Amino acid sequence: MDYNSPLADRIRPSSLDEVVGQQHILGKNKLLSRIVGAGELPNMIFYGPSGTGKTTVARIIAKSAGKKLYSLNATTASVSDIRRVADSVNEIEGADGVILYLDEIQNFNKKQQQSLLEYIENGSITLIASTTENPYFYVYNAILSRSTVFEFKPIDAEDVEKALERAVEILKKDYENLEFTVEKGALHHIANACFGDVRRALNMLEICTVCAVHEKGINITEDIAAEASNRPGMRYDRDGDSHYDILSAFQKSIRGSDPDAALHYLARLVVAGDLISICRRLLVMAAEDIGLAYPNAITIVKACTDAAKELGFPEAQIPLSQAVILLATAPKSNSAVNAINAAVEDIENSDTGDIPKHLKDSHYAGAGKLGNGIEYKYPHMYPDHYVYQQYLPDKIKSRVYYEYGENKTEQAAREYWEKIKKK
Repeated sequence: MDYNSPLADRIRPSSLDEVVGQQHILGKNKLLSRIVGAGELPNMIFYGPSGTGKTTVARIIAKSAGKKLYSLNATTASVSDIRRVADSVNEIEGADGVILYLDEIQNFNKKQQQSLLEYIENGSITLIASTTENPYFYVYNAILSRSTVFEFKPIDAEDVEKALERAVEILKKDYENLEFTVEKGALHHIANACFGDVRRALNMLEICTVCAVHEKGINITEDIAAEASNRPGMRYDRDGDSHYDILSAFQKSIRGSDPDAALHYLARLVVAGDLISICRRLLVMAAEDIGLAYPNAITIVKACTDAAKELGFPEAQIPLSQAVILLATAPKSNSAVNAINAAVEDIENSDTGDIPKHLKDSHYAGAGKLGNGIEYKYPHMYPDHYVYQQYLPDKIKSRVYYEYGENKTEQAAREYWEKIKKK
């Protein structure tokens, strides 16, 4: 048995097809997979949380390109280390090109980051930098402008579980002389307790393996998994209480103005560690279910979800609770979602006609000869900043998409515009 090599290294994928998650950039015909297939590598910045595959993908890219990979960590590396990597181009190992994988680039100061530019521009180095921080805040603009940014997202629990299943097969071979069993639900618990970090999940599995040894072999139970993750075991209704069922109940409870039920389903999602799904669903609800009845709701929810992402669990549950209570107790309107759905349906299913000439762009030579923009009336030159003119194409000029909701805010807007337009 190889006890010295970490489990995360032993199951590390050797091809993009084996990487779990990140299908938005690595899936078939997605940008990064196409770049790798083309063989011409640009400078890249990988941005995302720990344990989401940034280092693994960099290694696979270097191998597929046939280039020498050097790895440095910006917390300990210096300019002289970068210079040595660049000099290796003149050596046999670097004859086919050199890729520098610079981890945690945000720890390089501006001067250190500037030192990379010379080597990037002359082609000595192809840079793949990684960071857990927003690169648009922490990476020097000159490097950003010469790089393609790829966002790595937390791995879904379902994909983490796939990685854990592969790891269990390796562990069974390590302990081939012992009976090795895993209780139903144990891997599911670990996958939901790692916050989308595969490396963390594998570390938990290793701890579970050590703790699960008994006289007849190894049996990893859900209780051991809960203890290893320092979180209580979550009991799921395996007949149907799935991830999407909880999200559905979560949204319907907020839409139904039941704050207690909404908090209950929020708690389930918090215990599952699914921060991204919570934040996305709250932002959708602020626009879809509250909408114009309380237009500032989405602004407040955005602030709450941003704070939650900054804080991380367990503190993240506090601003999330604030957002949920706000939305559940706010007045409701679905006029915005109904309006855009109707407009999209027209675009997809009918010929809506050309844009009226007076609305077309007139900021170029020759626009006037085409009649573009000539008869446009600038509303700010008229009383109440309003003047009637046709905006919709001729074929649908009488179409109405937006219907005012019955709430106080939208009715006030309706009364205002009825008064203005009657003038």
